[in-house]
Amino acid sequence: MTAIPQGRTRRASLVSAMCALVVGMGLTGCSEDPDAGTNGVGKLSAAQIQSKAKAAADAVDAVRLAGSVVTSGHTYKLDMSLKADGGTGSVTAEGATFHLLRVGEQLYLKADAAFWNNEDGKSGDGGSDTAAADKLDGKYVKVPTGDPSYKKFSGFTDKDLLLDALLTLHGSLATDGHHEQSGVRTIRITGAGGSGGKLDVSLEGKPYPLRLERAGGAGTLSFSSWGKDFALKEPAKDETVDYGKQLPTS
Repeated sequence: MTAIPQGRTRRASLVSAMCALVVGMGLTGCSEDPDAGTNGVGKLSAAQIQSKAKAAADAVDAVRLAGSVVTSGHTYKLDMSLKADGGTGSVTAEGATFHLLRVGEQLYLKADAAFWNNEDGKSGDGGSDTAAADKLDGKYVKVPTGDPSYKKFSGFTDKDLLLDALLTLHGSLATDGHHEQSGVRTIRITGAGGSGGKLDVSLEGKPYPLRLERAGGAGTLSFSSWGKDFALKEPAKDETVDYGKQLPTS
């Protein structure tokens, strides 16, 4: 993501102020092109902008996304770094935070003892359950590929799957003016007048998606670190626990 140089920002502000003065005096001939010095996607149709944004996202191997996703009545707070062969980061749901790490097909989940006690959800004195939870506390637990949790959790670490699902607005597309996200100029497109989602696309450099408001109030996400590689490796053996064929279930 490319920040706007301070000099350019000051010049743009000065031009805007001078134009406002000219217009206020009833004069004409002063206009500022909001797409001047940009990548040009702001002049395209909403459908073309969405297509360009998806193509830019697909063309790079890495991205970081953070924010909230509401699905099936549950709210998940995400902070994930993703690339083609896996991902790593944290997910918070119902007050519990756990860490996910996927390297290739191998998925690991790390959480504290309280999380595992809650997952077990068994009645009784809890002695054996507590012992099991203590064993898993702070360790990377291998998630078996056949476990019901595998598909759900691995989806949070799949760049292509997540972006394909997220970067689609619903309803008739339209542009909604020029905006700014974290110092970067953007063009905003909407679906169904905004109820079908809002997407801010960078006007600086590549037209990467920078911010998404999902349709129906289903969460807001920011995207950053496009194309910036990061380390992704399996944890050490002494940091890993193999629970067996199936994880504790809630």
